[in-house]
Amino acid sequence: MNTGRIAAAGILAALALILGWIDSMIPLSATVPGLRLGLANLAVVIALFRLGIRHAAAVSATKVLLSALLFGSVSGLMYSAAGAAVSLTVMVLLSRSSSFSPVGVSAAGGAAHIAAQFAVAAFLTSTPALLRLMPPLLAIGTLTGAALGLTALLVMKRIPGQLPESPKIS
Repeated sequence: MNTGRIAAAGILAALALILGWIDSMIPLSATVPGLRLGLANLAVVIALFRLGIRHAAAVSATKVLLSALLFGSVSGLMYSAAGAAVSLTVMVLLSRSSSFSPVGVSAAGGAAHIAAQFAVAAFLTSTPALLRLMPPLLAIGTLTGAALGLTALLVMKRIPGQLPESPKIS
């Protein structure tokens, strides 16, 4: 195992925590409880494209667990873990195709995250009516995901030699 890749994953996990903390300070949840921009996912997208699936999963899991411990709750952990797992799965599948850039991969990941969280909420609360809120929030998740993907793409172009390149995702 390459120690440089492990160190880069640790740095990206720390970045994810910092961005998660900043995200928790932005008062979007006044409109919809728990609504966040998902800034921490920037680190996951960079990890996926630069370090590969295993390191991206480690960054994502670290982000979810430590963010819940530091800034959240057990119930928030359930929503976040479901969203992160489905989002990462979708992003991994799309990143295997040369048809999707980090922008498209991240946009789909943002939408998948929202969909998974709504599925958990509808299941846990036995309130299928919650699903009526899903279309506008899917749009928001897709837009913020695309913005984070664009940011990840710009960061990766500006610091090409600072992170090891990922082996071909297959």
